[in-house]
Amino acid sequence: MTTYDVAIIGAGIAGASIASEIASDRSVVILEAEDQPGYHATGRSAAFWTESYGGPKVQPLTTASRQFLGNPDKDFSERSFLKPRGAVNIGRRDQAQLADDFMEEFAPSGVSMNRWKEAELRSNIAHLKEDWQHAVYEPDCCDIDVAALHAAYLKYAAKQGASLNRNARVQSLSHDGAMWHIETSNGGFSAAMVINAAGAWADEVAQLADIQPVGIQPLRRTMVQIKTDPPANAEMELIVALDGSFYFKPEAGGSYWLSPHDETAVPPGDVAPEEMDVAIAIDRFQSVLDVKVISVTRKWAGLRSFSADRLPVYGFEPHNPHFFWFAGQGGFGIQTAPAAAKLAKAMLLNLPYDSDIEGIDAACYQVARFRCNN
Repeated sequence: MTTYDVAIIGAGIAGASIASEIASDRSVVILEAEDQPGYHATGRSAAFWTESYGGPKVQPLTTASRQFLGNPDKDFSERSFLKPRGAVNIGRRDQAQLADDFMEEFAPSGVSMNRWKEAELRSNIAHLKEDWQHAVYEPDCCDIDVAALHAAYLKYAAKQGASLNRNARVQSLSHDGAMWHIETSNGGFSAAMVINAAGAWADEVAQLADIQPVGIQPLRRTMVQIKTDPPANAEMELIVALDGSFYFKPEAGGSYWLSPHDETAVPPGDVAPEEMDVAIAIDRFQSVLDVKVISVTRKWAGLRSFSADRLPVYGFEPHNPHFFWFAGQGGFGIQTAPAAAKLAKAMLLNLPYDSDIEGIDAACYQVARFRCNN
């Protein structure tokens, strides 16, 4: 049984990013249940970075991640992971208050937002139907090259000495007071510390470790790729409903990616799109743009896993300080990955915060908030 300082369970964006941060300071093994890391969530992302996504308490993590994503250190990546896109948050004629509330919610944050008049909205969004009259523009929204970012994290973690074990689904976890003993479908491992970065399986991993779950719920999210007439303009902004009912953006080749922003509670596992959700996505898209849908070229679904308060869960388990939570990152885990991993490193290794995360209040993310009555 191979022994390490830290065993990270899960090699999606959470596990890969924290491994990349700590592997130069600790011996690290990453235990991934699948053959393909990031198969269930990271690899099925809508792939955008926008500061408002996830709400005001997630925004500091997103903002603090931009510098790394846009201008990574050369030894991590030779190129940026971001491409400017812009986002337009839109509302119907009777939803002016949603636009006002959205602006007010983020006013203290310094996030760049502009309240567009209807004429400005129509001059920027071609084929927009008449009912849509209110908009808040976020100029800093970008596309993220998710695959490249995830691969760079795994590559850099390996460069720092981390060992990735695929097809290593955790079957048992026991702690003898000093070390964790971990049996997987790909052999046994020992580690002084376990980091639970298992995404949709985070609560199941906790139970294997005889630790009370925190209530992280996997939710299915549907994505659809369509061809239209006229085709999508590749330079068009990300379009997001202010009422949370859809988002869509253009893709290379004249396609659109769209989602009905569905959140269907499911058990952890492989998920596929439901035909009803695909139909709802297309219907909501057609309520916005006056274009003809020619065909569905691709459809897929992925998992987004949230805690009850929809904030990430970071920190040591109060009932076992050898167990560290790094989960519950919902749909914002990719755009917050750099800051979240640096924050977790500081917690784990008892280090001062780097300058780019020093203003973040980590208390609202710590697992202790779920243990106040225990």
